[in-house]
Amino acid sequence: MRSKIDLNVLRVFVTVAEKGSFIGGARALNMPASNVSRQISQLEERLGMRLLQRSTRHMKLTDAGQMFFDSMRPLLDSVNETEARLSHEKTEPEGLLRVCLPSGVGPVVFGNLLADFALRYPKIELHCMTNLQGADALWEDCDVVIDISRGARASSDVIAQQLVLLPCQIVAAPTLLQRFPRPTHTEQLLALPCITTVSALQGQAWQFLTAGKGFRHINVTSPFRVDSGEMALQAALKGVGFAILSAQACEPYIRDGRLEVIELELTPAPLEIALLYQERSFLPARSRAFIDFLQEAVRNQREK
Repeated sequence: MRSKIDLNVLRVFVTVAEKGSFIGGARALNMPASNVSRQISQLEERLGMRLLQRSTRHMKLTDAGQMFFDSMRPLLDSVNETEARLSHEKTEPEGLLRVCLPSGVGPVVFGNLLADFALRYPKIELHCMTNLQGADALWEDCDVVIDISRGARASSDVIAQQLVLLPCQIVAAPTLLQRFPRPTHTEQLLALPCITTVSALQGQAWQFLTAGKGFRHINVTSPFRVDSGEMALQAALKGVGFAILSAQACEPYIRDGRLEVIELELTPAPLEIALLYQERSFLPARSRAFIDFLQEAVRNQREK
């Protein structure tokens, strides 16, 4: 089986033919003339024909060399143009960027930031969609996903850049605690009504942090399932069941006595808000700009 011709060797040949000499080609390629001559000789040997007619003072293409040059030059021009476009694509943020964010909390938390991003990068065509598919959206119609997850992530096929880690706690309304005993151990939750999320966390079992920095899963009984943290909070306030919610969201209701914190032997796993995107060696500049922008915005918010 014959070896493939190196694209760089083709560039050497075309450049030499265009410049009309080995020295001119070597100067244009910033290569020693001896290397240029050797590569041309190897190409001729590979093809089994002479491409250049050499003399002491002159060099010209043979008929075969002219035919080869006429075929290779458009090909190399196309390759060079594609390389230039890809290089521009990688360095200049522009073009279509499709972003998915969770319905409910997503627009509230990230709406202003997405608008600020659009103003900073007017050459990027930003399409924002709300859904609760998480990483699955990357395989359909999204470039970057703003995802909310608790505990270990199910998919290892994507890169997750953490934005925010929100501590969580179990809460219950006083009216619920009048009807059911206050639990002190995670296993006791199995016999108690709990509020769970169907879509936002993909119906995951409740997860708790262990001493070894792992996760313990508790498949709680759930007579009431919702698809957003806000709905879970409202249900908890009504005494529908025990709920795991972010400490920040619960704080005002704990302060006024409408919710009580349930202390167990394990701490609930925190909520992680992260940017998800497919692993690839080439990340478009528009995606990189979006990721960097949100990470910078979160850092600035923490420093205030």
